Amino acid sequence: INSFSSIMETFHEAKVLAAAYHALPIPGDLVQAMYVWIDGSDENLRCKSRTLDFEPKSASELPIWNFDGSSTGQAEGSNADTYIKPVAVFGDPFRMGKNKLVMCETYNFEMKP
Repeated sequence: INSFSSIMETFHEAKVLAAAYHALPIPGDLVQAMYVWIDGSDENLRCKSRTLDFEPKSASELPIWNFDGSSTGQAEGSNADTYIKPVAVFGDPFRMGKNKLVMCETYNFEMKP
């Protein structure tokens, strides 16, 4: 069992490591958009990111994306394509800068909710 001091030391090391990555320069013409949706459990969040060469101002500017819904409990093995459609865009408080969090709705392979 870890003592409180070792937990705090681990937390501090992780914070220092994260700060080093946050300090890396990001090319000014690129934006990371993290698509976020609720998975098949209706309790957990899922996400995946893409790099854009523009800063989106609204969800309508972003493309619909897809993933294998069988891995998230949102589809069965056959016809497992699940689509994530952007519905809202917010500044990313974790990655900061021009990066975005993109809240999404999910649709099955027939583009039905």
